[in-house]
Amino acid sequence: MNRTALIVTDMINTYRHADAELLLPSVRAALPGLRRTIHRARAEGIDVIYVNDNFGRWRSQHDELLDAALRGPHGDLVEPVRPDDGSMFVVKARHSAFYETPLEFLLSQHGVRHVVLTGQVTEQCVLYSALDAHIRRLRISVVRDAVAHIHADLADAALRMMERNMAARVTDSADAALFTAPDAD
Repeated sequence: MNRTALIVTDMINTYRHADAELLLPSVRAALPGLRRTIHRARAEGIDVIYVNDNFGRWRSQHDELLDAALRGPHGDLVEPVRPDDGSMFVVKARHSAFYETPLEFLLSQHGVRHVVLTGQVTEQCVLYSALDAHIRRLRISVVRDAVAHIHADLADAALRMMERNMAARVTDSADAALFTAPDAD
């Protein structure tokens, strides 16, 4: 099998952290593209996997994280992209979606060889997840209008690095071939 999965990174968020004020405008700008991408994935039968920080709450579970984010001061940014009953959820503790998580095993079990990356933060968690996906020989697409950044200049550089160094296809949510794996290098 050579399937595709959509990875939604760190969008279940209370925005009670350093740099949140710098991040919020970019999240608001990325929200329409992210909603479009999630909706398309669900409509096309693509696995949607939320990979999210646990904010240091090691007793927390999916529902607890979601409830805290929805009740937080920016629940309006979480509600439109909340997981549905068919979504999968992986808790992470560090920047990469792969670092000491079951994501690699989950993708393997589902025959996924192409990941479509969305979420936040472009120049941090999205970049490091792309690198770890590349190391695992997965094909990578990054949805430019469905990722949010803290620093625009670093996000632009991160997108260029993913494209050049990791053979990622940087695309938009309106791309008809969004869930088609890019050619092998």
